[in-house]
Amino acid sequence: MASSAKAAPSDAAPDANDAPILSRRSRRGWGIAADGAALLALGLAAAALYAFAPGLLESAWLGLGWGWIPAGLLVAAIVLLLRYRPRLLAGRWRLLTLAAAAAVLAIGALSTIEPAYGRLEDASLSGEWGLYVGGPSLPLTALKLAAIAAIVPLLLYPRSLAPYCWRGLVLAAVGLRAALRFLKRGLLRMSADVRQFAALVRQRRQRRAAARAAAAGLDAVTPAALAPGIPPAIPPAIPVETARPAEVAAASSAVPTNGADADDEFGWRLPSVELLAPPDTHSAPEAELQQMSRLIEETLSDHGVRVEVTGIKAGPRIVQFGLAPGWVARRGGGKNSNNSSDHGGGGEEAPAGERSRVKVQSILTREKDLALALRTPYLRIEAPVPGEALVGIELPTPSPSKVHLREVMQSPEFAKLAQKGGLPIAMGQDTGGAAVSLDLAALPHILIAGATGAGKSVQINSIVASFLLTRTPEELRLLMVDPKRVELTPFNGIPHLVAPVLTDAEMVPEALKGLIGEMNRRYKLMEETGARNIEIFNEKSPEKMPFLVLIVDELADLMMVAGFEVEQSLVRLAQLGRATGIHLVLATQRPSVNVVTGLLKANVPARCAFAVAGQVDSRVILDAVGAEKLMGKGDMLLLHKESPKPRRVQGTLVYDEEVAQLVDFWKAQEGPPVPEIRLLDGAAEAEGAEANVDVKLLEQARELAARHPDLSPGFIERRLKVGNRKAEELLEILEEEGLVSIKN
Repeated sequence: MASSAKAAPSDAAPDANDAPILSRRSRRGWGIAADGAALLALGLAAAALYAFAPGLLESAWLGLGWGWIPAGLLVAAIVLLLRYRPRLLAGRWRLLTLAAAAAVLAIGALSTIEPAYGRLEDASLSGEWGLYVGGPSLPLTALKLAAIAAIVPLLLYPRSLAPYCWRGLVLAAVGLRAALRFLKRGLLRMSADVRQFAALVRQRRQRRAAARAAAAGLDAVTPAALAPGIPPAIPPAIPVETARPAEVAAASSAVPTNGADADDEFGWRLPSVELLAPPDTHSAPEAELQQMSRLIEETLSDHGVRVEVTGIKAGPRIVQFGLAPGWVARRGGGKNSNNSSDHGGGGEEAPAGERSRVKVQSILTREKDLALALRTPYLRIEAPVPGEALVGIELPTPSPSKVHLREVMQSPEFAKLAQKGGLPIAMGQDTGGAAVSLDLAALPHILIAGATGAGKSVQINSIVASFLLTRTPEELRLLMVDPKRVELTPFNGIPHLVAPVLTDAEMVPEALKGLIGEMNRRYKLMEETGARNIEIFNEKSPEKMPFLVLIVDELADLMMVAGFEVEQSLVRLAQLGRATGIHLVLATQRPSVNVVTGLLKANVPARCAFAVAGQVDSRVILDAVGAEKLMGKGDMLLLHKESPKPRRVQGTLVYDEEVAQLVDFWKAQEGPPVPEIRLLDGAAEAEGAEANVDVKLLEQARELAARHPDLSPGFIERRLKVGNRKAEELLEILEEEGLVSIKN
C-alpha cells in the first residue's frame, strides 16, 4: 500500500508539466501567425500604394533607384534581429555598423554609374539620393568612399587595425619618396639630354655656316663669331650644379680630347656621375668615441701600461685611436723605480734622465685584453702609424656608413688622377675618411683576394665603373674573364670590350696568347716610332694606342684547367705589358700558393686583401698577417709600391642598378669605329713564337741526351730552366726518338 501510494504522485507529474509546454508552443504558433499577418499587411499596403498612389512609388524609385537593394537588406536584417535575436543585435553592434557602412559604399558605388536610358537617366543607378552619398565628380566620390572604408573599421577596431594602418602609411610614404626620387632623376636626365641635343644642333649650324662662308670665298668664320656669348657645350663628368668649384675644374680638364671632342656629334660621350647614387652623410658620435678612448687608457693602465690617446680618426666603418706611449721609470734609475717601473704610475714621476718610454711590445701583448674590454673581435693594432710616432688601434665605429662610388669620384684626388690621363680607379676611404684613388697605369697590375662575400666582386664592379665613367673606347679596351658567369657578364655589349666576356675557362689560354701577340705587335710599332712607352707613342704617332686591361674574376678556376699555361702567360704579360699599356686585374677567393704563385706575385706588386680565413691566406696575399682580422663587406688592406705597409680601406659600393645604367648608356651610343684587336691573330703569332722556342728547347734537350743518357724530368728542369710539364713533354719526345729510355 505504501509503495502504491508513493507511485501515485510520480504518475501524475507529466500531467502537471504539460500546461507550460503547450503554452510555449501556442505562443510560437501565434507569433508565426502574427509575422505572416504583418507580411500580408505590408504586401497589401504596397499593392494599395501601387494602385492608388503610383507617383509616390515612382518618386521613391527616382530617389534611391537600385540602392533600395542594399538599403532594404540592411533594414530587413535589423528588423529580423529585433524580432528574433535582440540580444545578438545589442552584442554585435559593430558588425551592424559595418553592414551600414557597406550599404553606404554600395549606394555610393552605384552613384558613379549613369545609365544611357530609362527613368534613372538623369540621375544614376542609385537615384538622386545616391548622388548626395557619392558626389558631383568621380574623384570626390572615390575620396569619400575610401575615407568611409578606412575610417569606419579603424574607429570600430582601433587596437587591431592601428598597427596595420601605421605600416601602410609608412610603406606609402616610402613608395612616394622613391617615386619622387625616380621622377627627379628622370627629369634631370631628360633636361641634360635636351641641353646636349640643343648644343649639337647649334654646333651643326655653326659648322654649316662656316662651310657656306668658306665656299663663298669669305674669310674664315669661327663658331664664336657666329654665336657670340654661347660657350661650347662640353658636358662635365661631374655636374656643375652639385660639384664644388675645384672639382668642376678638375673634372672639366679630365674630359678626353683624343680624336673627336667628347661632345662632337661623331665622338664618344662620357656618362655623367649623376647616374650613380648620391653619397651618405658620415656622422661620428663624439661622446662615444671619447668614452672608448678613456676605456682604452684605463684598460692598459690596469695592466701596467701607461698610454695617452692623442688622436682619433673616424672613417666610414673603422675608427683609429692614436696612442702615445707614456713614461716609466727605469729599473734601478732612482728611488721611485720600484713603484713605477712595472705599472707606469704610482708615486712621483721620475726625472727625465731616469725614465724611458713604454715599450711598443707591451702594448701589442695586450691586444686580447683590449678586445675583451671593448667587447669586439675586430681589433687591429698598427705599430707605428705611417708618418706618425703613434700606435694605432683600429675598432669598428659606433655609427657605420657606406662609401658610394660617386663620393670618391667627386673627390679632388680622383679628379687629379683623371686629369693626368692614366687609368684612375676609385678604391674607397681610409680609416680617417679620406678618399683613396689609384692609377692602374702606375701600379701597373693589381691582385684582389679574399673569402666569399668579402667584397671582391663589388670592388671589381667599382673598378670597371671607374673606367666607364672616365675613359672612352678610343682610350681603353677591356678583356674580361668570368668563369662564374654571373659577375662580369652584365657588361656584355659595351663598346670597350675586345670580345664578349669569356666564361669558358678552356678558351682563356688562347685569349692570353692573343694578348701576348698584341703586346708583341705594339712593341714593334713602338720600335718603329722610337717610343719607350705608350704615352710617348701616342704623342708621336697619329694612330692612338688605347690601354688594354685584362680583368679575371676567379683565377683559381683558370689555374685548375690549365695552370702552367695560364701562369706563364700572365707572368709574361705582367713583366712586359706595362710599357705597351696592357694591365692586369686578377681576383681569386682561394689565395693559396697553388693559385697565387710566387712568380706571379713577384710581378704583381699591388695587392688588395679582403677578409680571409686565417693568417696563412693573409701571408700569401700581403706577405704579412692582418687580413684575417677584417670585418668583411668591403673592409680591405691595400698594399702598393707607394705604401710600405698595408693601408686599411673601406671599399666603394656600386649597386647593380648603377652598373645597368652605365651599360645602357654605352650601348645606346653610336660613336666612331675603334681599332679592332684580333686575339686569334695574336694567338697564332704567339704560338709561332712559342713553336720557335720549343724547337730550340728540343735541340738543347737532344744535346743533353747525347751527354747524359739517363735523363730525368728534374734534370731537364734544372738545366733548361723550364717547368715540370714542359720537361715531361721533352722527355717523351726524346723517348720516341730513341735517345733516352725511361726506366720504370
